[in-house]
Amino acid sequence: MTQLKITDTTLRDAHQSLAATRMRTEDMLSLAAEMEKAGFWSVEAWGGATFDTCIRYLNDDPWQRLRDLREIFVKTPIQMLLRGQNLVGYKHYPDDVVDRFISAAAKNGVGVFRVFDALNDIRNMQRSMQAVIDNGCHLQGTISYTTSPVHSIAGFVDLAEELYSKGCNSICIKDMAGLIMPEAARELITGIKKRVDIPVCLHTHSTSGIAPMSYQAAIEAGVDILDTAMSPFAGGTSQPATESIVASLAGTARDTGISLETLRNIKNEAVKVRGKYDCLIDGISMRIDSDVLVYQLPGGMISNLVSQLKEQNALEKLDEVLVEIPQVRADLGYPPLVTPTSQIVGTQAVLNVLMGGRYKTVTNEVRDYLRGLYGKSPKALDLAFIESVVGPVDRIECRPADTLEPVYDKMKADAEGQGLVKKEEDVLTYILYPAIAPAFLKGEKKAEPMPEPKAAAPAAAVDYEIPRSMEVEVDGEVFAVRILSVEGESVVSAEADANHRPRGDVPGGVKSSIQGMVLDIKVQAGQKVSAGDTLLVLEAMKMENPVVSPVDGTVTEIFVENGAVVQSGDVLVVVK
Repeated sequence: MTQLKITDTTLRDAHQSLAATRMRTEDMLSLAAEMEKAGFWSVEAWGGATFDTCIRYLNDDPWQRLRDLREIFVKTPIQMLLRGQNLVGYKHYPDDVVDRFISAAAKNGVGVFRVFDALNDIRNMQRSMQAVIDNGCHLQGTISYTTSPVHSIAGFVDLAEELYSKGCNSICIKDMAGLIMPEAARELITGIKKRVDIPVCLHTHSTSGIAPMSYQAAIEAGVDILDTAMSPFAGGTSQPATESIVASLAGTARDTGISLETLRNIKNEAVKVRGKYDCLIDGISMRIDSDVLVYQLPGGMISNLVSQLKEQNALEKLDEVLVEIPQVRADLGYPPLVTPTSQIVGTQAVLNVLMGGRYKTVTNEVRDYLRGLYGKSPKALDLAFIESVVGPVDRIECRPADTLEPVYDKMKADAEGQGLVKKEEDVLTYILYPAIAPAFLKGEKKAEPMPEPKAAAPAAAVDYEIPRSMEVEVDGEVFAVRILSVEGESVVSAEADANHRPRGDVPGGVKSSIQGMVLDIKVQAGQKVSAGDTLLVLEAMKMENPVVSPVDGTVTEIFVENGAVVQSGDVLVVVK
């Protein structure tokens, strides 16, 4: 067998899994200088949630980050995770945007593109794969690994062969939840290598505690590349440690050729960086969680569910939600749970539990999924179920992106008209995130404060003004918390929050049933509406949740604006 190669994920998936994707460019650069010396096959440093986090929280240009890293990584290819037709967003983008994004990413420094689709629908991957080939970069076709009654090793081997036929230079088995068992890894890798003659990579997470055993089985089966992370950012919901894998193979036929002394230098630098982000790394993310083998939720999704339920004062419903998730997944044809399907399934499960009935409230994403706009589900959907949820709909059978018109030129003109464009890549940033990009591109965004180490308790009590509200961040999600009382002292009236938004019963008031951010207000005061009409859309857990009118009537008051964070029970609109 040949030398094992290593893709190190410290600069992308590792800190995304453990520290809410908050590692800043300056810290990456100090690590990169040492990592360039190691001889990794690639370093995963871009894509996934990094693009979103850069402009949403860090006031950090993702394109400049890529260029800065490329200055350092001369010998080591920079790898990115690309969500097929979704690119680095949560929906399909038209082909003209896909082509331009991949061309810009290649020009700015990406050498290896790991392309996947949440449904393993190759139609959603083919345009981005061809664009990678056209730009002369390494194309790593990806299998989103999962287990279900409709998934099998034989099916995944067939998928690998189909990806090979599309011109992939390597194949990645992407096990986003840490589900793959040692024997399954052995069987799948052996099966793929019998059918294709390109390198095979295995990516998994340590969430279930099984990853090291599965990696050993993969090594014995002849896997060519393994994904690992430097030990200060390894384990838990991240990958197994780079140093451990390299050391275990030293002096064997699969020796990586990577110096442990070089890794020690990288580790020492990573320890310093880790210290800056320690308070963001929750104990939940670091412990072994065998429940993932049942619920199949990737990375920090369970933490997100806990946070969501706390905001609704419904944490006692967590067990019900965890039971509901597999049922929703089965209803939707057993999609692998990875962005965006993990959010689609998880959010709908929460709504099914909290709203007093299954599919009583349905997110826009579930509606689009049932219409076929996300692609072909692994198992054919029951038409009676579809109609029971969204009524009679025209389902599409074509490639979803074929329903999208080109938008690049139109959006470019729009961005230029707003004075947002200083470089060509700014147009792509605006297209991908039109709601949050303008403030960033105008220079109005401020980076969130660097996390501070936990301080010791003060020696004596200090008088301070109790805040009425605050924002807290949990596992990458920001939640607005309204403080009602502290040790019995009332802070906010039960009738209105700090924004003077009514709570309680208001004649004709339409309340929010969840915590979220107002994404789009569809009505205005004085407008007549019918029962079931969408009044506004809330974004929660990265999903769009329509708030509909319960009655025929007229909108008389609107208490929110776009971008406002609302709590469960807030009155949003009055319809009389």
